[in-house]
Amino acid sequence: MTWDMVVVGAGPGGAAAALGALAAEPGLSVLLLDRQEFPRDKVCGDGIAPEVFDLLAGAGVDGVVDDRTPVRRLSLRRGRLGVERLMARPAYVVPRLVFDARLVEAAQAAGAVLRKQRVARVEVQGSSVMVDDEEARMVVGADGAHSLVRKTLGVASGPVALALRGYAPTPADRAERQVIVFGTARQPSYAWSFDRGDGWSNIGYGEQLRDGQEHPTRAGLLRSLEELLPGASADATDWRGHQLPLSSWAWRPQAGRVMLVGDAAGLINPMTGEGIYYAIATGMLAGKAAAEAIGRGSGDAGTAYRRGVEGLLGKHLRHTALLARLTRSGRVLDAGIRASAADQRVFDNLVEIGLADGVLRAASLRQTVRRFIR
Repeated sequence: MTWDMVVVGAGPGGAAAALGALAAEPGLSVLLLDRQEFPRDKVCGDGIAPEVFDLLAGAGVDGVVDDRTPVRRLSLRRGRLGVERLMARPAYVVPRLVFDARLVEAAQAAGAVLRKQRVARVEVQGSSVMVDDEEARMVVGADGAHSLVRKTLGVASGPVALALRGYAPTPADRAERQVIVFGTARQPSYAWSFDRGDGWSNIGYGEQLRDGQEHPTRAGLLRSLEELLPGASADATDWRGHQLPLSSWAWRPQAGRVMLVGDAAGLINPMTGEGIYYAIATGMLAGKAAAEAIGRGSGDAGTAYRRGVEGLLGKHLRHTALLARLTRSGRVLDAGIRASAADQRVFDNLVEIGLADGVLRAASLRQTVRRFIR
């Protein structure tokens, strides 16, 4: 058979692509391919912004975190400076072992077919795309940081960060909150501790890799974690490392039958390393664009997908790229922390930028500049 859409990778971006397509046209044939069986672990901070659930609700998916504990407080620190406030909307810390499996189940319930398969070949032909031996009208590449689909399209990778993640018992002083401690030696870098609400926290450390820089070792990453969050790694388990492809100033999806989403598209927030929102948002947009192109008998879903991404994320991506460059300066980062401590609105704005699709507001910029000058 010829599938209407084949999705390579069944993580959040891939599952969202299936959900987006089937929400737009329930009768489509959608095949989800992943090299692993679900549930499976994935290196991540596990923090999920409330805007993610808004997107899922738009595709008819509710109740994904009804049994999880919301996290309402966020703490940001660097050296002696710090701010801790309630977030405007609570976030959730859900292990990817749980979250990704639930999204895949939702995609299957909507009509997608899931198959374990390690894809070895993607070939664009005249009126279809071959994925190994499967023929598809449209293809979505959601196959992660080392995407085969991206390589097939000839899309170059951008800047990369390296992170190490583990799980450890939650200490009393970090309970019921997400804690981020920025590095003081180099930027961007930070350690984190995100309380899952079940007695355990997702902990880790990440930093952006520079051109020509030797990659830090696992031991080096652990040392940096302990320097910023002393004792965080005690009794920790499930240590895993992962590369994070960071977004940049401009991102231009190609026209045609093949679209990239999430990590495969190099969409990780360069300020925070957050990627779940981008994966869900771009997956939904790609699935919808594919469904609409199939409905009108067109071989080009990529153009509509590009317009959708630009409308939702274009300005945001430009702002995060600029802020990521500016906050390489410790003085700028300190000014942002001071401004957040002084004004809840600045704090809320930075959370929106770091976890979802927010843009820097004029009032936040003025407050930060004022404290930078001081």
